[in-house]
Amino acid sequence: MILQATAAQGGIPTIWILMLALMVLSYIVQASLQSKFTRYAKVPLPNGMTGKDVAEKMLRDHGINDVRVTCIPGRLTDHYNPTDQTVNLSRDVYYGNNVSAAAVAAHECGHAVQHATAYAWLRMRSALVPVVSFSNNVVMWVLLAGVLLVETVPALLLFGIFLFALTTLFSFITLPVEIDASRRAVAWLDRADIVNAETRPMAASALRSAAYTYVVAALTSLATLLYYIMIFMGRSRR
Repeated sequence: MILQATAAQGGIPTIWILMLALMVLSYIVQASLQSKFTRYAKVPLPNGMTGKDVAEKMLRDHGINDVRVTCIPGRLTDHYNPTDQTVNLSRDVYYGNNVSAAAVAAHECGHAVQHATAYAWLRMRSALVPVVSFSNNVVMWVLLAGVLLVETVPALLLFGIFLFALTTLFSFITLPVEIDASRRAVAWLDRADIVNAETRPMAASALRSAAYTYVVAALTSLATLLYYIMIFMGRSRR
């Protein structure tokens, strides 16, 4: 997401060090996430329930009858789609009878529960989706042009910064949405006796690692935003 500037600006070395640190942190978090999900996928649920079973039960227990549970291709592609009200589980999760599958399925159903209860942070996030989708399609081109033309058309870079700020805001609003969905998931898994004293910490740990990926992504987006702001301010001080 970082563009190469045409000229060095004051303070940029510090930003690059920060970005490098965040890249390393992102790698560590992703590696930890993959390791935990792989390890906990080998721990079966004693009740024999699959991810599909877990998802359908959690929806029923919360009185949600208009959300379908579907199987989609890919790995860790699981998501809840509020538009067509579907909980979409990857094949390993959908058919999996293990702690990882249960944790992921319950987490995605946590979003369905948020939707059904009009959770404020989810509503804010959903409201930003159309704007952020547009921004994501054009922001890199606008920022590239803005950096190249910063001396002649500074307003272009400023517009790019505004667009990128929207994606950064979206990243931070996503944090409470994901954390709350995991909280709901772990609480329900425990309450419904899907997990026990041994497997509950595993489910909580896996979902906590997943949440860390969103934290790192938000911090990386913020650091990138500061980078472009510093380029613009450096031009303004001349």
